[in-house]
Amino acid sequence: MQTQSRLPKAFGLFDRILRQVSLYLGGATLVFMTGLSVWNVLIMRKALNAPIKGAEDILILSLVVIVALSIPLGARSGAHIEIEVMESSMSARFAKYSMLVMKFLGIALLTIMSWRLFDSGQKAERFGETTQQLLISYEPFYYLLSASIGIYAVVLVMDVYQILRTGRVTFLHLGESSL
Repeated sequence: MQTQSRLPKAFGLFDRILRQVSLYLGGATLVFMTGLSVWNVLIMRKALNAPIKGAEDILILSLVVIVALSIPLGARSGAHIEIEVMESSMSARFAKYSMLVMKFLGIALLTIMSWRLFDSGQKAERFGETTQQLLISYEPFYYLLSASIGIYAVVLVMDVYQILRTGRVTFLHLGESSL
């Protein structure tokens, strides 16, 4: 397997930023969700019989943030599932080019998804897309998901570069990080 040091320096910078943003913001969001859930359920609901109005709305939106932060990191670290049933019966050259075709299709699909999510964000306020209790607009969350899917497309472009250069993809290893 190719070492991380043989990748272009821009890949290393991209990986460092992606890892830190995803892990720190994702971790902070998880801590917030845990604290809010414990406070709302155990203290406010069970002990005081006065649950926080809109807590479910905030938890649902926090889950959207977690998903948005995890999509590009999962793609870069190789956490997304690939089913390679036929690869063992293919020639190495055919496997390489079929992987490239799939990556290019993925780039096209993700680019369209990112664009449509951005477009939906622009229309969310006008069409009244809000949470049920607190009426928080979905607009910024559409933008966050659009950026996340766009970054995933960039990860696939990086994968294409690696396949063309070395024939394989080197994934980001989270266990070797010294955050």
